[in-house]
Amino acid sequence: MSQKAEILAPVGSWDMLRAAVHNGADAVYIGMPGFNARGRAATLDLSELGAMIDYAHLYGVRVFLAFNILIFERELPDVIELLQDIIPLQPDALIVQDIGLVRLIRSIAPDLRVHASTQMTITTAPAIQLTEDLGMTRYVLGRELSLSEMKLIRAGTSKELEVFVHGALCVSYSGQCLTSESMGGRSANRGQCAQSCRLPYDLIADGATVDLGSKRYLVSPQDLCGLDEIPALQEIGINSFKIEGRLKSPEYVASSTSSYKQKSIDQRCKTDKAIGDMSKIFSRGFFSGWLHGVDHQKLVNPEISSHHGLRVGVVTRVSREYVWISSSEPIAAGDGVVFENAATHASVGGFVYSANREKEDWKLSFNRDFPALQVAVGMAAYLNSSPGVTQHYRRSYTDKQLFRRIPIDMIVRGSVGHALAVEARDPEGRVVSACSSHLLEAASSNPVSTESLRDSFGALGGSVYSLRDLSNQIEGRCFLHSREMKEIRRTLCDSLNALRTSKTSFTVKTPERARAWIDAQSYDTPCPPPTQPRLNVLVRELQQLERLHDLPISTIYLDFEFGKEYGPAVAQVRAMGYRAGIATTRILKPGENAHLKVIQRLAPDEVLIRNLGALELLRGSGLTLVGDFSLNVANSLTATWFLGKGLSRMCPSYDLNREQLLELLARVHPSQMEITLHQYMPAFHMEHCVFAAFLSTGSSYRDCGRPCERHRVELRDASGALHPLKADAECRNTMFNGIPQSALSLLPALVQRGVGTFRVEGLFETPDVLRAKVEAYADAICNRAPKDEILRQLGVIERYGVTDGQLYNIRGYRDRKKDFTPLAAITESADPGLRHVSKA
Repeated sequence: MSQKAEILAPVGSWDMLRAAVHNGADAVYIGMPGFNARGRAATLDLSELGAMIDYAHLYGVRVFLAFNILIFERELPDVIELLQDIIPLQPDALIVQDIGLVRLIRSIAPDLRVHASTQMTITTAPAIQLTEDLGMTRYVLGRELSLSEMKLIRAGTSKELEVFVHGALCVSYSGQCLTSESMGGRSANRGQCAQSCRLPYDLIADGATVDLGSKRYLVSPQDLCGLDEIPALQEIGINSFKIEGRLKSPEYVASSTSSYKQKSIDQRCKTDKAIGDMSKIFSRGFFSGWLHGVDHQKLVNPEISSHHGLRVGVVTRVSREYVWISSSEPIAAGDGVVFENAATHASVGGFVYSANREKEDWKLSFNRDFPALQVAVGMAAYLNSSPGVTQHYRRSYTDKQLFRRIPIDMIVRGSVGHALAVEARDPEGRVVSACSSHLLEAASSNPVSTESLRDSFGALGGSVYSLRDLSNQIEGRCFLHSREMKEIRRTLCDSLNALRTSKTSFTVKTPERARAWIDAQSYDTPCPPPTQPRLNVLVRELQQLERLHDLPISTIYLDFEFGKEYGPAVAQVRAMGYRAGIATTRILKPGENAHLKVIQRLAPDEVLIRNLGALELLRGSGLTLVGDFSLNVANSLTATWFLGKGLSRMCPSYDLNREQLLELLARVHPSQMEITLHQYMPAFHMEHCVFAAFLSTGSSYRDCGRPCERHRVELRDASGALHPLKADAECRNTMFNGIPQSALSLLPALVQRGVGTFRVEGLFETPDVLRAKVEAYADAICNRAPKDEILRQLGVIERYGVTDGQLYNIRGYRDRKKDFTPLAAITESADPGLRHVSKA
């Protein structure tokens, strides 16, 4: 059923807040100081944050604080103290990724609303059902969902649903991107995204570079623009339309907020001008993203990765002084224009000095230094800045005459010998009243009239209000001095301001009680004595099983692209004397139950759970369930919640470094943790298929010809490192870091603390190479060989050597993309026994 939906705008500064409020936002979201997914955004102090919340509330705009990162064990006490400061500011909700943090917030302040961040990777109704006990009131759905998939989720839950409708698209599923972590030592799950998807890559297929011409930005999506999809989203029953962009400009906020507000009010309004204005302010090219399903040929424009503007026409003529373009778009002096060669994608640009209309063309001149002769007939012209457009939207948040006004109704009562009484009511039904300090007198001339009352009480220009309706209920001919009415007006405004920004009473646990609650959630029984640790192996290709016989392996996890391989593989693993496990897909969307049915039919000894929906659907099946890294377990509160949902053990988040991992192990039973000793860290996990986009002309699996079945593909970054790509059963791509990570140096400490299960993950290794790796780690676990000797063996096996990756990374936050250093370019490890080796 169609309904009014909330327009939710991004805010990172006072100007952005004013731009959002005065262009129609119903709600805004701001980063939690020190703990949010936009580490490069300005950090607000508590007093400034409180003032911003009051300002928004004054205008009836809700404020949500984005607390959307993973929380490490040592940070829980700091979070308790922060919440003591934040809750009195009365944000309307907190947007949270970390499940343990949700539990802590709900324990401290049960009346405070919590929204599940898109970082929680909610893509199906069973995931919402699994988290029902957490008491979250709203779920921000994954950006990769289509309208039809959203409709199915809407039918499966009564919770509020929020979707992104505009702004930058991450190529990786939110909450599942480890590229910044694995390649540069900074975590997207901690607000330090390095925007690795915006960097250039070469496509390598079967060992050879694929000539893609100027197509370099292979995993950089165009920006999402869902303006034309607003009516369909309203019909589905989506509760909130979210605009991305806390690092963008106030003009970006103003243009996008006003555009989506207008479309939500009037579904029939045309969108061409709005899209044109938004394109000129910031756009990598607009596309509807995944709202209509996958389209691998359109999602990414591989020639660009930054602001490009609006395509306005084609060059028809060039001279030394002028360029003529065929365009119906208005162009003015001061506008920025870029000309681009469609074949070579060479570009040249400048600011327009003069613009004159000649029939169907614009005749443009530029400054003296502009290389006009580099422009050729047929080149495309893009308008990527417009002072007129910028100024229009800037005025919306700087010119007080254009500010949003709150309509109020007044009732005026009185009679001779009595005080004048005025009652004011705002749109939400709040009522305030004020009386004159002097009594009304009989008027010999010019009595108080409806017109004079409207003049006196409607003079609200210095306030946030406007007079909508006035009911004059004065009896007889009365007189009152104008200064009395002015004082009544001021009192009414002050009283309404106080009501609109008033704070409600919250029940909040003291820090001492909150810390005691945390202690009560962790295990207080002694850890069982260390036993001989188990070694599990994950294989991604069926033939890798061939040489894994007669090894000290407990479980072999199967993680294949094709469902038909699981049955024979389970039988083969069991015949070898091992337990057989099957991994779920990393993402589960509505209608994607085929793989889960395979798992239930084969009844493996263990199931490696990689998403919340799969856990909900399988936790009553009687199967042994093991949580994988993708569940983002970073603290004991999250770990104990998952154990309570039926997991027998779990692999902690790969965002943890050595100290953070050991601190987590001190708060849970280490025997219920499974630590990955060797892996190619999964970086991007994408709905976008690189195989289909660049090795076919198909838009989806229906017409791509399945190049993933015929080619081995890698992406080569600027440092020369190769990062393998692999498709899963649902055609999603994972890009793996080309340099494997080893936790060998941490092994003694983990064994000493009682960790009972370790894992070695394969990728594309031959059966012999994978066996050699497993043997090396089995020797390490059993202390059959010195660490240096094992490292030497691994260094021979791996073409790039090995790294201890984030495990020994003590994060020093780097807040600019230009500081991003690919891991392959780092030459020394924190551990002298490990080296990062770049490709020669």
